[in-house]
Amino acid sequence: MERNRRSQAQGHGQEGASQRRLAGGAAGGRAGEQTQRHWHRGESDDARILLRAGAAVEGGLAGDRRGIWQPESMNAPPIAIALLSGGLDSATAAALAQEAGYRVIGLSFDYGQRHRRELEAAARVAAVLQLAEHHTIAVDLAAWGGSSLTDRSLPLPQSGVEAGRIPSTYVPGRNTVFIAIGLSLAEARGAERLVLGVNAVDYSGYPDCRPDYLQAFQTLADLASRAGREGHGTQLWAPLLRWSKTEIVQQALRLGVPIGSTWSCYSGGSEPCGVCDSCRIRDAALRDAGRPDLCSPAAPSASHPPGEWSPPAAQSTGPASSADP
Repeated sequence: MERNRRSQAQGHGQEGASQRRLAGGAAGGRAGEQTQRHWHRGESDDARILLRAGAAVEGGLAGDRRGIWQPESMNAPPIAIALLSGGLDSATAAALAQEAGYRVIGLSFDYGQRHRRELEAAARVAAVLQLAEHHTIAVDLAAWGGSSLTDRSLPLPQSGVEAGRIPSTYVPGRNTVFIAIGLSLAEARGAERLVLGVNAVDYSGYPDCRPDYLQAFQTLADLASRAGREGHGTQLWAPLLRWSKTEIVQQALRLGVPIGSTWSCYSGGSEPCGVCDSCRIRDAALRDAGRPDLCSPAAPSASHPPGEWSPPAAQSTGPASSADP
């Protein structure tokens, strides 16, 4: 009832506001938009990317919830499931969910990636952030390869992001599988949100990280679950979608995210390589944020020395994606 009262107080048309933010980022139409009760006051409008299609954003808790896990007390904090890769973006997204008042459960995947470093990093991040739970699920996407992240015979890209070309580090179906499993856990736990660390500014062009993909998946999630059919399905939440990598680093620092414990490098050495695309994007942002001490040991000391690759310029519109550098 409390949630329904809050929903009524917010008025109508929030779904349309969400769609405007998704399509236009900083475009007009923000006047009079109301934030939801769990959005942190300090969040920028572009951080409030609550991808929702089908039912109203705050549809209330009407419907039979027998068989769905519920908190012991109605006063318990709401639950969010955070997909935790071990990288900077997913760690920052999880910390933002905590700041917004959620009890966060981390979910990581052993999908046959080239190394264990990111899974080890995910465990460290979960411990430092004191997540309520942390699960690691084995899904062997390396069984059929198709990516330089799962097939050791393929070289890792080091020449930088090429416009209009999806790099070899794209893993076929990875996010589709991860989000589906995350939604399963979310419905079983009665979670309100599935937190994703995807980013649409400093990107690698992956098709399963783009805004239109996430919007379509939200529609599918609402149709494919009992909770969604009843009007209270889990919401895909991508708070970093329109932030630059530098802004993500700045927020990570503000939130106390253990950046040094995260792992973004495509290689699995004892230290980040500093030359793969993921390292270069991350190191450039760390330098821009005034924290070169957190850069890869092999990273250049200057921002962008002559001849060095630079991350793509920030874009406010158009399809883009990130692999959680």
